[in-house]
Amino acid sequence: MADKLHFNLVSPERELMSEDVDQVDIPGTEGWIGVLPNHAPMMSTLAPGMVRIRTGSDEKQIFVRGGFAEISPAGLTLLAEEAMPADELDAEKIALRVKDAEEDLADADSDEKKLAAQQSLDRLKELQAAL
Repeated sequence: MADKLHFNLVSPERELMSEDVDQVDIPGTEGWIGVLPNHAPMMSTLAPGMVRIRTGSDEKQIFVRGGFAEISPAGLTLLAEEAMPADELDAEKIALRVKDAEEDLADADSDEKKLAAQQSLDRLKELQAAL
């Protein structure tokens, strides 16, 4: 039996995954990292993007918006700022949310409101770019 990599993905809202897999590709801030069983220990920050999880011929994708990755002898743990399974993402709904956020930014009448609207718009564009 081939070795497996134990993979955990946790966001502030919930644990999205905890299982043994063959490979995980993660969007590190310095570039993509392919993690296989027995990978050398390391830590990395995460860039916004899709995490690809492979087990046999099955592949799952989960969007992450920042966070940290820890690779240890016990496996791979991702602590994501935000995470959503790809099958829960709808490109049309996200495009509408981007349009609304752009309107909110244009209508903002204070620096505080402009900053909040810009941050919301940036998060939505990161999500849109990952699709």
